[in-house]
Amino acid sequence: MPKPQRRLHNFEVNGKSAKKSLVPALFAAVTAAILVAAVVSICVGKYSITVDDIRAIFAGKEVDDLTRRVFLTLRLPRTIMAIIAGVGLGAAGSIYQIIFKNPLASPDIIGIAGGANLGAAIAIVSVSTSGMFAIASGAFWGGLAAVVCVMLLVKATRSRSTSTYVLAGIVINAISKAIIMALKYFADPENELAAMEYWEMGTFGNTTLSKLLSILPMFLIGLIGILLLRRQIELMSLSDNECRALGVRLKPVRAAVLALSTLMVGSIISVTGLISFAGLIAPHTARLMLRRNNSTTIIMSGMVGAFVVLIADILARVLYSAELPISILTTVIGVPILVYFLCTRGKETA
Repeated sequence: MPKPQRRLHNFEVNGKSAKKSLVPALFAAVTAAILVAAVVSICVGKYSITVDDIRAIFAGKEVDDLTRRVFLTLRLPRTIMAIIAGVGLGAAGSIYQIIFKNPLASPDIIGIAGGANLGAAIAIVSVSTSGMFAIASGAFWGGLAAVVCVMLLVKATRSRSTSTYVLAGIVINAISKAIIMALKYFADPENELAAMEYWEMGTFGNTTLSKLLSILPMFLIGLIGILLLRRQIELMSLSDNECRALGVRLKPVRAAVLALSTLMVGSIISVTGLISFAGLIAPHTARLMLRRNNSTTIIMSGMVGAFVVLIADILARVLYSAELPISILTTVIGVPILVYFLCTRGKETA
């Protein structure tokens, strides 16, 4: 029996793989861009903070007390949360695309973000003291249930085409939104309704150090687990038969990877609410940069996602007198990129 050939591309990526010598340079460039965006994110806001203030705080020098408090309690947690959200959504999007062998798979398009939002909404209205752990747990189980439902729907149709996954995601999103609307109708308008509206729009405005620390363990469990399983994830870009021939225990590994990536998404959504398109555009941009689709691309997807979310959060604060919901900006950034990829793909298949 001939050995299965290793194919890292189950969906097309144009051109040859980037030269190995260019990969470190690309990672260095994206890292530098993230650092610059992070500094700008810390400085921008109603109360301005200068680069000299940041240097003085890290050096332990004397700084105005208000500046120090704004930096430590508001700007720094917000910036770190934006980076975490971008990394988690970007990496999760890349993982979903590999596992489902589908270039349109992302947390929001295939219904996972909608399911996580529903789980968070249920936690808000059903738990008397809806702390971050309860909401994060609800978001995780809601997202995991959405993954299972999408896979069951696709299996029931006996089709693995791109449109089947998208349609299954639309169904799950529609059901989630319908249930959320029903919950809103019966929710307490002063507390529960406002909280659900906040989660649906997505924002980093209410991020605090305590919220960040409360979801950090769940996020790190998901991220570290994904990194430990990166080799198996890379092999899952092959067909199921080839994976088994290479010694991958497909069902338990796939279940573990989906659970870990959904844990990342759920922990993020429990703090920020829904962030559209970040999990879709980051993997495509990473593949376009690296010309490959493997574990390296997952890491780059997370880094690109961090940069995109940071830029969106900065724009949300400077474009209007009142802060805009983050999903508006990620959608504005993401849709043109998605249209470009669709047009490029259409020219290839023509």
